[in-house]
Amino acid sequence: MGKNVGVIGLGYVGLPLLREFLAKEFRAIGFDIDSEKVDRLNRGESYIRHIPDSLIRSWVEGDRFFSTTDFTKLKDVDAILICVPTPLDHHEQPDLSFVVETCEAISQNLRRGHLVVLESTTYPGTTDEVMKPILEKSGLKAGVDFCLAYSPEREDPGNPIFSTAKIPKVVGGFTPACLQRAVELYQEIVEVVPVSSTAVAESSKILENTYRAVNIALVNELKMLFDRMGIDVWEVIRAASTKPFGFQSFYPGPGLGGHCIPIDPFYLTWKAREYDFHTRFIELAGEINTHQPFYVIDRLTRAMNHCNISIVGAKILIVGIAYKPNVDDNRESPAFKIMDLLYREKAEIEYHDPYFPSIPPTRKGSYNNMNSIDLGTITDNYYDAAVIVTDHANVDYSQVMKKAKIVLDTRNVIRRLGLQSEKLWTA
Repeated sequence: MGKNVGVIGLGYVGLPLLREFLAKEFRAIGFDIDSEKVDRLNRGESYIRHIPDSLIRSWVEGDRFFSTTDFTKLKDVDAILICVPTPLDHHEQPDLSFVVETCEAISQNLRRGHLVVLESTTYPGTTDEVMKPILEKSGLKAGVDFCLAYSPEREDPGNPIFSTAKIPKVVGGFTPACLQRAVELYQEIVEVVPVSSTAVAESSKILENTYRAVNIALVNELKMLFDRMGIDVWEVIRAASTKPFGFQSFYPGPGLGGHCIPIDPFYLTWKAREYDFHTRFIELAGEINTHQPFYVIDRLTRAMNHCNISIVGAKILIVGIAYKPNVDDNRESPAFKIMDLLYREKAEIEYHDPYFPSIPPTRKGSYNNMNSIDLGTITDNYYDAAVIVTDHANVDYSQVMKKAKIVLDTRNVIRRLGLQSEKLWTA
């Protein structure tokens, strides 16, 4: 196989994938419909914190990489790897429009010998039932003229231990020959786990994230129960985690974030209806997890009422808008739902997040283009309340405690740091 790859979708999955191929002396073309991203990459600039500008520049200056919005350049690569978003629509239904539009573009530029691999998370059957017919509009046949495979991304932004190259890659092919071709490609950069079909590979990713979603829902539900019982859920988890077998720690929070866990289980729920199957476990977990921002507001209101402060017109600081600590990724962050709920209560909101000097425009929300405040410029007790949504390591939590009359900690970071105070409430 030639050492020329094309990666479609240059975000938190596509760029790290390119990094691994370029580290193994491949040549690569990046494709994206966002011309601003394309221009920045071609200037040697990164827009993802854990991929430095210097690395992008070395690719560009070494004449081994460029990015483009011109999909006719797909004819110049040997393998096409698709890393586009697969969100839910407003009705919580799978939105495969990015996959469909990408496959339409590929079909117009498909040639004999191409390998096409989908990495985006989706429901079982997408590769064979959705992608294959679109690609075959080219007049070429999958498994005969070109190879088709599925290999789910397992990227974990900001994970200091498991980078792309250290996470085994599950691969399923439309035919055995397609599987072999995909395995040969990916084993150049990572350990490969071959499976019998694209549907098995698709299902494996859904299982991984549903497992996490269900267990997070369990601890979120126990958090609410233990709160009523006067029991500290964090102490309970610490005690249970001392068991050396049969238990894995999951932690409660203000709601699910990121592109995978809040979304992927609903892809399986949607597909299950085709088989007259009701995924009760998954749907219950989804109900519990999506309720968490409402629980945070309930706890905040209770704390403020206890201190004779009305939430209407209150000055409230949101600490952390990233979906997880120590990353510049705010996809599906529960912070935005919490902010929406506070706006409904007529509260005045500001935020502090060292990873987001400003909030980039989002599809919805009145918080677009807000700027992160500098805690050092704020007088003590200026805010009626601060809500810790994301526990970044580089936030000065002693300053957070000083700047607000009430601190609602959804991540247990204040007690972990030994900053216990009468101001502190947990959620």
